[in-house]
Amino acid sequence: MSADMTPVHTGDSCVMVIFGATGDLTKRKLVPALYNLAKAGLLAKKFAVIGAAFDDMDTEGFRRHLSDAIHEFAAIELDDALWTGLEERIFFAQGDFRDADYYRRLKDLCERVRGELGIEDNHFYYLATAPAFFGEIVQQLGRAGMAQEPAGHWRRVIIEKPFGRDLDSARALNADIRQVLHERQIYRIDHYLGKETVQNIMVFRFANSIFEPIWNRRYIDHVQITAAETVGVERRGGYYENAGCMRDMVPNHLFQLLSLTAMEPPISFEADAVRDEQTKVLRAIQAPTPEEVLSRMARGQYREGSVDGEPVPAYRAEPNVAPDSHTETFVALKLNLDNWRWAGVPFYLRTGKRMPKRVTEIAIQFRRAPLVLFRNTQIEQLQTNRLVIHLQPNEGISLQFGAKVPGPVMKLGAVKMDFDYEDYFGTSSSTGYERLLHDCMTGDATLFQRADMVEAGWSVIQPILDVWKALPPRAFPNYAAGSWGPKEADELLEEDGRHWANPL
Repeated sequence: MSADMTPVHTGDSCVMVIFGATGDLTKRKLVPALYNLAKAGLLAKKFAVIGAAFDDMDTEGFRRHLSDAIHEFAAIELDDALWTGLEERIFFAQGDFRDADYYRRLKDLCERVRGELGIEDNHFYYLATAPAFFGEIVQQLGRAGMAQEPAGHWRRVIIEKPFGRDLDSARALNADIRQVLHERQIYRIDHYLGKETVQNIMVFRFANSIFEPIWNRRYIDHVQITAAETVGVERRGGYYENAGCMRDMVPNHLFQLLSLTAMEPPISFEADAVRDEQTKVLRAIQAPTPEEVLSRMARGQYREGSVDGEPVPAYRAEPNVAPDSHTETFVALKLNLDNWRWAGVPFYLRTGKRMPKRVTEIAIQFRRAPLVLFRNTQIEQLQTNRLVIHLQPNEGISLQFGAKVPGPVMKLGAVKMDFDYEDYFGTSSSTGYERLLHDCMTGDATLFQRADMVEAGWSVIQPILDVWKALPPRAFPNYAAGSWGPKEADELLEEDGRHWANPL
């Protein structure tokens, strides 16, 4: 792990309880992230992990399971002594999350582990389960006395996405968990915000005086946010049929990127100061009317095609997907913000599966300069400036501007300056979860969603879901796997005289 991405001090001594601990998230992301924190000296020496799951397994079996996983998924060469030291602090509790007696046994195990290892009376619970269990687990923690904070110590809960499936369910889930927890104890996680470049958006904007003065409607023509994946739904067909692309990506990932891009400068980097400004952006998004849903939103579903030269099946041919499914695998939105900074500047968002390239980026398209100076030259059209913040797979920033091509004739060419994190700061072993886990251990909620942020995002999405439910798509599947989506997505921009900045 590079020194640049690491937080500055060791996390608090605590016990981490992972509900759903035998799933992919734990072995692919959480345990490698904990190892990276230990490698960087940022994990407390007095720390333990307790896995909680239905699976018929004991502590030794769970340790073997994670040991196999860390050797497969670690991004760097393992230090065997370091891993052994961490492995010895891993325990397992098998049981049913709906059984009250299970939580009494789990509480006893937490107390025994703390006593044996000399760990402080601090717990955080990571809910890596199906969303249906979120409210149940929090309620059971409360009834078992596992959510109450002893004097001078803390209890926190990390909740994975999706947080609700619509506005009503998000409000109901917030109400349920706030019967047990204070808002300061709730950490609604979005792993996109663990990425270095996402965090760097605020630094880029607010620490560089050359950019913030032009970050507004006077100089910016429009903004594009793209999150494209080459994969299909893989083994998640059952989940995806109930969620769809809109619920899976927009109210969390894309709205987080939108709010960081568009927010006003916070008064500090304190958690609530940053999240106050993000919430203002989400509340400023003009909720679409039914007519605007039809004209400003596009949805698609992939048919068979090819990605990277390999043939791939249609969505309806994927496992656990209905043969006549109306679930969208692509969405594109045109949104407007009703505030002073961004009035008249459209934000175009798109995300989809089976796209030609895996890429997440934010493209800031600046306004075209007037042609007056070049009226009597051979230049008929000026290149526009574009700033692109690349989030994955390669993290960095690029700036496009016009320059004169050498020669006797006045001719312009496009020049691109690229900054790449790896080139400047070296490679990083980050999974994207290190910063987020460490922040939870130290009580920094800046990169986690607050209740009002969640509900503000769903308030924008709900009218779209309502119209799409009332008017099922007639033309699915409507884009080939390996393409940039349906023609309706291109038409959203073409009607405004613009086009998507498709990455090469």
